[in-house]
Amino acid sequence: MCGFSGYYCSVSGKLFHSSVLQAMSEALTHRGPDDHGLWEDHVSGFGVGHRRLAIADLSAAGHQPMVSHCGRYVLAFNGEIYNYKELRSRLEHEQQRLAWRGYSDTEVLLACLARWGLDQTLQSCIGMFAFALWDRQTHTLTLARDRMGEKPLYWGWQGQTLLFGSELKALKVHPDFQGEIDRGALALLLRYNYIPAPHCIYRDIHKLPAGHYVVIGKGDRDAVSRRYWDYRAIVGAGLEAPFTGTDEQAVDELEAHLASSIQGQREADVPLGAFLSGGVDSSLVVALMQRQSAQQIHTYAVGFQDKAFDEAVHARAVAEHLGTEHTELYVTEQDALAVVPDLPRIYCEPLADSSQIPTFLVSRMARRHVTVALSGDGGDELFGGYTPYQFMPKLWRLLCRVPQPLRKGAAAALAVLPVPQRLEKLVSVMDAADREQLYARMRSHWLDPASVIVGAKEPDSLLCDPADWRFVESLETWMMAMDVCGYMSDDILVKVDRAAMANSLETRVPLLDHRIAEFAAHLPLSMKIRNGQGKWVLRQLLYRYVPQALVDRPKTGFSVPLGSWLRGPLREWAEDLLQEIRLREEGYFDAKRVRAVWLEHLSGRSDRSERLWGVLMFQAWLADQ
Repeated sequence: MCGFSGYYCSVSGKLFHSSVLQAMSEALTHRGPDDHGLWEDHVSGFGVGHRRLAIADLSAAGHQPMVSHCGRYVLAFNGEIYNYKELRSRLEHEQQRLAWRGYSDTEVLLACLARWGLDQTLQSCIGMFAFALWDRQTHTLTLARDRMGEKPLYWGWQGQTLLFGSELKALKVHPDFQGEIDRGALALLLRYNYIPAPHCIYRDIHKLPAGHYVVIGKGDRDAVSRRYWDYRAIVGAGLEAPFTGTDEQAVDELEAHLASSIQGQREADVPLGAFLSGGVDSSLVVALMQRQSAQQIHTYAVGFQDKAFDEAVHARAVAEHLGTEHTELYVTEQDALAVVPDLPRIYCEPLADSSQIPTFLVSRMARRHVTVALSGDGGDELFGGYTPYQFMPKLWRLLCRVPQPLRKGAAAALAVLPVPQRLEKLVSVMDAADREQLYARMRSHWLDPASVIVGAKEPDSLLCDPADWRFVESLETWMMAMDVCGYMSDDILVKVDRAAMANSLETRVPLLDHRIAEFAAHLPLSMKIRNGQGKWVLRQLLYRYVPQALVDRPKTGFSVPLGSWLRGPLREWAEDLLQEIRLREEGYFDAKRVRAVWLEHLSGRSDRSERLWGVLMFQAWLADQ
């Protein structure tokens, strides 16, 4: 795991001092504390810096940026190529006289790009990655990101200079960075509590979407990203050729895929462990890790004194059964609250998922013992684990029996009544015209966020072209696909990457091996959701290693008591950020509407913490700029 950043100036003869590139690189020190390097081409106006967290080949042979053996290419790479040994063997078979500097996956990736070109290399790699490849012959820059979006990559033109990097904090150091806030992206933040790719909180800066690459020539402002792995096509292929084996065969095949993924992701020259919550996904990953290891694997869990939010007791039971070397940390309310002021530093772009707090804490604890930690993320989206997958389709079928004009009238009548909060989401979806509107309202924290932001127009997002996904008839399958392409890549994976990298910890996600995603797409819905319970096939595999009684319980998530915190220990902090005069002077929010929600929350009549957290995270981030 590493970080890189750089620039490409379109004006011939315009030079930036090396100190600029050095400062950009230093802004990413937390992503790579072990080594650093710079590479510049002053004639072309290009420079790239790299920070290294050494994981494979700890020697200087893995130093970056790395120049290819032929001298044509320069690579800055963040991530891991899990099948690099296989790729190295293929290259050696094709080229008998390869002289390797070391045995890092970076060198193998660079050799593949030089030998096979971009497309074949991207299709051949199994891993998580973002990279910048400079072609000294054609003076073109290629930026690429892994299939599922595990590793981040920002890019965009600021004046006459293209800036790119793993985190925005590196781009901000460059003298050409403009930093104009995109109010449309802010509207997306309030709707989803994250900003979906390709949008970014800064105007003219973009996130490179998962499974995409972009090739940029000098001054090429019209460069657009291209998709090299299409999850929509993966889902379509799965529906056209569904898995036809038995239940037992499905579990066996899943086990083979996941065992292979974990075997590859256990490769490291540094200490390695795993997060363990005691839920289905993390318990399954740990079970297969322990099965493959001759020694006890290291597992980590964080617990809270409030039993309603404490998962550590479940993790401990699973760890004892599997025989792992388990470490748990019970954090006090003060420990958790102490993280809040640091969130704008940890997250270079506002993210309003409150589970970012315990994620940071467990990452900090794990880093005291290991450099790499495997997690169980991805199981819910790929295998139907979230509760809405079970009840929303049933609700939608009932709603569709009633003509929309009648539903619209009923929703309008209920909207003016004091509806219990637990029924508000039902009222909000009652008059949905289609599944896209149903899903958007279900996912929305503010139903009309642009009306809360001064001068905002909410931009198009994933749901704006429903024709792209009309081939998916099942609402459950479609919702899962929407979450893979949006919520998972732009919330879950962002949350984990920044929280872990703030602690110089590499995280790996075995369930997001693209071969598992493709296998899951071929499984019929009945092997994912059965008898009202999600992740059926994952559970059946887990039961081979862990007694059902240890892991079968209602899904709780990695949450904190945010509502009570905002009325209690965080009240002063929040009140300062939400002062009416401050909101008016800053000019981003409709102060009266935000204040009304804040006062409603303080009254105790409703819990508006999730809605307020988006505003608060932006306000705290803005104050840190």
